[in-house]
Amino acid sequence: MGYRTVAGFGQDEHVEKKSRFIGLCWPVYTEEEAKAKIEQIRKEYWDASHHVYAYRLQPSEKTPSEIQKFTDDGEPGGTAGKPCLDVLLGAGVTNVLVIVIRYFGGTLLGTGGLVRAYTKGAQIALTAAGIVDKKNYLSGYIDMDYGILAKIQYTIGSMGREDVSETGTVYEDKVRMHLLVREEYLPQLEKKLAEASDGRLSLIKEEKVLAALVDGRLQSFKY
Repeated sequence: MGYRTVAGFGQDEHVEKKSRFIGLCWPVYTEEEAKAKIEQIRKEYWDASHHVYAYRLQPSEKTPSEIQKFTDDGEPGGTAGKPCLDVLLGAGVTNVLVIVIRYFGGTLLGTGGLVRAYTKGAQIALTAAGIVDKKNYLSGYIDMDYGILAKIQYTIGSMGREDVSETGTVYEDKVRMHLLVREEYLPQLEKKLAEASDGRLSLIKEEKVLAALVDGRLQSFKY
């Protein structure tokens, strides 16, 4: 089942009244992985005043129900961890961990100021990581003669880039074109391939995968 998450690691920072806030964000898939990241960051930024985090995990084989957790890590209750979780909820992302580190600058920010500062820290980290929509795709390939390659490339290109995408082509005695196709667009692709090749070509199906459009190209993911 598809879901919205982040493409990879992201980091950014901002300063509020001399306090430095560093936002970090990762895709995570288990609570153990999230906890390991948190411990790693605590050690790496051992001299920081606060290590605030929030994470969301969708149900899976290892996680039977959704998990949402956060901590204020010494900041006044409700001013740090919950605002970070609210950013994840507002963006509709899951399988995501965000950590906002604070180096205290000597000036108190007040309750409202803390909420705004941690919210911004989580937002810029999420933006740096890049939000993507992972959807259900089918991977496969087409074997063809060189003489029909241009026609098949045109056929693939005529479909939406997020619906069908070439992920690699091998040129040997014949041409093998690897594709990712959204499951609901498979019948349309098969019809177009048959029309373009007088019924000679069809997709050799491999496996179901999750994929998302990243920097204008479809990228497959393990989870």
